[in-house]
Amino acid sequence: MDSFQAILKFFMHQKTAIGYSFMALLTMGGERVFSLVAFRCPCSNENFRYGLVFLFSPAFVLLVIGYFLNRKTWKLVTGCCVNPRKIFPRGNACHCFYVFGQITLNALVAPVMWLSVALLNGTFYECAMSGLKNPSYLHAVCHSKSEKCFEELHKVACDKSSMPFAESDELKRTLQAQSQIIGWCVIVTTALLSLLTTCCASCQSKVSHLQLMFWRTYMEKEKEQLEQIFQLYATKLSERNLNSFFENREPEAIPLPTLQAWEDASQLYCFTSGKQHYSTIHRLVEEGQKKSNEESETTMDFVDRREIP
Repeated sequence: MDSFQAILKFFMHQKTAIGYSFMALLTMGGERVFSLVAFRCPCSNENFRYGLVFLFSPAFVLLVIGYFLNRKTWKLVTGCCVNPRKIFPRGNACHCFYVFGQITLNALVAPVMWLSVALLNGTFYECAMSGLKNPSYLHAVCHSKSEKCFEELHKVACDKSSMPFAESDELKRTLQAQSQIIGWCVIVTTALLSLLTTCCASCQSKVSHLQLMFWRTYMEKEKEQLEQIFQLYATKLSERNLNSFFENREPEAIPLPTLQAWEDASQLYCFTSGKQHYSTIHRLVEEGQKKSNEESETTMDFVDRREIP
């Protein structure tokens, strides 16, 4: 039993890495399915557009899904047309751009994985670039090749070119090599940017590393218990209303937050160095529904950063 608990604890601590690994496996599987089942290079003048569509359209769809599944997206936009001050608070109008940047960085994980896998495979890039009619590019690719290269490059991806096999195979390998080089450039650039972003955020942190670990644990527990409380009170309220309706009696009182409390608790969290509040609800419980005078301070959101203990 102790061994099982140790294994479970390990997976709980590494759930972010496991989640990204699982996402990478899904991306690789999806790219392979697209390549084998849906993708058919036309080997015509449509090669360029067709290849780019298969290369970038899934990445765009994954980006939209990333925005859609991020809970902070809906915290940011819900009610913003009715109350613009929600995303542009007094004294800190730029906070929404900071939060939107965090949401975008999280949403970019899946699209970057897709582009990396698709470029390393080379199928989509090979089809797209074989249909590019740019004279400079054609001269660079077809250098020291026969004249048929300029006319039949778009047929190389389908092995329908009348060029000698050795020449056609060399062109395919060249296009695939270009794709893989770009793919590795994307991976290395993303890794470096992630490292630099994490380092910069840590360097500017106003709290210690241990407090950040505690903060992240608190937010996870609050999220779990908040969902449980929602289930509990929604069940109690629905049972009361149904019983009151069918039994034709007055409903008993069930205490619920006021509309203003719901609104205050739904706001994006802003860290202030003067108070140790670890969430919007924590601040609301400690200070009530009065607006804090410290909103004008520099705000930082540490909760969504993924720290490595």
